[in-house]
Amino acid sequence: MGMRLAGKTALVTGATSNIGRAIAEAFGAEGAHVVVSGRSAERGAEVVEGIRAHGGRADFVRADLDGSVAASRALAAEATRVLGGRIDVLVNNAGIYPADSTAATDEKTFDQVYAVNVKAPFFLTAAVAPAMVEAGGGAIINLSSWIARLGVSAGALYSSTKGAVETLTRAWAAEFGPRRVRVNAISPGVVLPSDAEVADLAGAMMKGTPAGEMGAPEAIASAAVYLAADESSFVHGIVLDVDGGRTGVAVVAA
Repeated sequence: MGMRLAGKTALVTGATSNIGRAIAEAFGAEGAHVVVSGRSAERGAEVVEGIRAHGGRADFVRADLDGSVAASRALAAEATRVLGGRIDVLVNNAGIYPADSTAATDEKTFDQVYAVNVKAPFFLTAAVAPAMVEAGGGAIINLSSWIARLGVSAGALYSSTKGAVETLTRAWAAEFGPRRVRVNAISPGVVLPSDAEVADLAGAMMKGTPAGEMGAPEAIASAAVYLAADESSFVHGIVLDVDGGRTGVAVVAA
């Protein structure tokens, strides 16, 4: 077990699977007391048990972040209580991804995706950041996506929400950074557990990149640890691409 986050407390949303789970586990391994948040109590308990089994500290707080102010405030309040009165690190990871075409997207789906992917982290940050300021500082990490900046033919709605998240990251860095709360984002490439049912299809989207293959959740977790730790104290308002080179590099086969 490392100690890069020793003494820190952290709330990770959407932490019962994939990237969120990997981040929660990495934080626990680095010494943080982690609140694992998500909708499934069963999966949450599994993540918590795994962190504790490796000597870490973790608790589960159920939350359905539907975009309402009430849901975000309730999670902030309960996580603060569980963590002993403060949240040092907030990871806004929870999100949903419908891959429908623009013409096939109805208004209900549009509103739901923006509620979960934009409104929920907005109001959760609004509930948590002022307390971080009062406590003397903190770190907020938002999860974006490579398709926020590289257009693909499916998922325009989701892509637009991640573009909003990147804009919020920069705005919040300007708003809270001078008061010792660092705000940054991570933009993953195609990242799924290797046993995911869609792994072959998802992996094909990483062809033509330097990595040449799909990434693992643990790669994103390592970046999150860096942005949460004191070693990144001079880092504000960035979007850290952890995408195998997907957005910045084209590899042309000889």
